[in-house]
Amino acid sequence: MITANDLKTKGIACLEESLAIQPEAVISVNGKESFVVMKIDHYHYLREMELEAAFYEVQQDVAAGRFTKGSIDQHVD
Repeated sequence: MITANDLKTKGIACLEESLAIQPEAVISVNGKESFVVMKIDHYHYLREMELEAAFYEVQQDVAAGRFTKGSIDQHVD
């Protein structure tokens, strides 16, 4: 875990050091976990997995008939 003070004094170097040994780095502020930092390629991977999970869920809904057909206006109403 990286403290806000470490980040302030060491800058990006402490992030690089932490991310060299783990995929995410947690930053604590006043002793509380507040932020997560990760390399951009790991972020893109997680986003891709999130989108694949959403697509799978939609496919399951369609297969089970859990959908309706109509206009956008009907849906909003």
